[in-house]
Amino acid sequence: MRRLLIPALVLALAAAAGCSGRTKSADTTSPSTTGAADTATADFGTLKSVCGKGTAKTVTSQGVTSSDIKVGVFSDVGFTKNPEFENAAKVFTSWCNAAGGINGRKITPVTHDSALMQVNQKMIEACRTDFFEVGGGAALDGLGVKTRLKCLLPEFPAQVTSEIGADLQVMAQGASSGYSPYAGYFSWLLKEAYPSSASGVGIITGDVPVTKVLAAQDKEVLTAMGGKVTYSDLYPAQGVSDWTPYAQSIKTKKVKGLVFLGDFTQLAKLEQALTNIDYKLDWIDANSNAYGPAFLKLAGPALGTQTNFASINGAYPLEKADDNPATKEMVALFKKYVPDAQITLPAMQAFSTWLLFATSARDCAELTRSCVLANAKKQTDWTGGGLQASINLSSPDEPLKCFNVEKATTNGWVPADFKPTDGAYRCNAPVYKFKGNYGKPPTLADVGKSLSDLK
Repeated sequence: MRRLLIPALVLALAAAAGCSGRTKSADTTSPSTTGAADTATADFGTLKSVCGKGTAKTVTSQGVTSSDIKVGVFSDVGFTKNPEFENAAKVFTSWCNAAGGINGRKITPVTHDSALMQVNQKMIEACRTDFFEVGGGAALDGLGVKTRLKCLLPEFPAQVTSEIGADLQVMAQGASSGYSPYAGYFSWLLKEAYPSSASGVGIITGDVPVTKVLAAQDKEVLTAMGGKVTYSDLYPAQGVSDWTPYAQSIKTKKVKGLVFLGDFTQLAKLEQALTNIDYKLDWIDANSNAYGPAFLKLAGPALGTQTNFASINGAYPLEKADDNPATKEMVALFKKYVPDAQITLPAMQAFSTWLLFATSARDCAELTRSCVLANAKKQTDWTGGGLQASINLSSPDEPLKCFNVEKATTNGWVPADFKPTDGAYRCNAPVYKFKGNYGKPPTLADVGKSLSDLK
């Protein structure tokens, strides 16, 4: 999850004068015209009565009135120009409110545009007005975590970068605090799909601190899964005009498998350079940031030579939406409420997070922050109604058990042959707990608070 949000945004930060930031991802599927109509009960997938009418009148918390719930959505949209979190919020709240809201209260989403560098400033504002933060993400989210904890503001984020596993936080995709979410993926690559590649693995990343941490984590787990990292390199945050020297180094080092951490526009250029010098790797980990048609278009003919994969965090593949009722329903909702929006992996994660918030709030006799947070933590089999692999939210330190892999082809993204065991997922993934010290997020105790202070 950290891989998805950080690379292009933080690389852009380091090269603010010349880098365009994260490239927008386009819709990876054609929205269905069926399903997802407004109903009195607002069922979604396997979730029943997510939203509906009621007679709630008591004002119980900041951001809650007798008729309204104010929920914040963090986004770097002012920097990225990518409104994926805003779109997900609009789709979900429009659908939910049409059915009556949460026990009669309508949800009012408020976007906090952190514009990359304004996270703490926007968090201060959110602390003054919001009931909860839901379905958002900011590349430099760590800048605001202490402020959020001081004001006892809970969050259900769609993406997290530097504060995974922080207090007053529930992640619908699972926190897996302290564990590598890619152990199963890397094990499959090195031990099953391309065992001969284990002797020559390379890692290349942007020259900024955060992605260097990601590279160190990947090196640790790749080594634990039997790989030998024989090539490591950095590239300037603003990008490279000519990737040929890097391609030559990869060829000289006889790299067979390559992990790329950064903007997929740069990866596409590297792959073209590799193809031009007639060097083919066994595999390239393009990471989930590349999952979308934009990378396919940029990489072009190189996809016919280089083999690209992406682990998509246990989300049901968007290009297979028609095969999965929940994904098909979500796509239809997007078409209804924001027909021109691009459905991205982060948007789908945000939608699952909104479902978690709504069902947790629905079951509160009195709508308080502590009640919503506690209800979310009771979920032991969360799938977002069928949008993702099952996650036990009651144990944030529990390692992820399921993964799935996408392959980039000249005809689009398709599920790789990773031998799924449970529908679209493989759920016998090996577990790897990090041994390195990669830092920990602040806790309530760090700011002089405790869970008993949450009302």
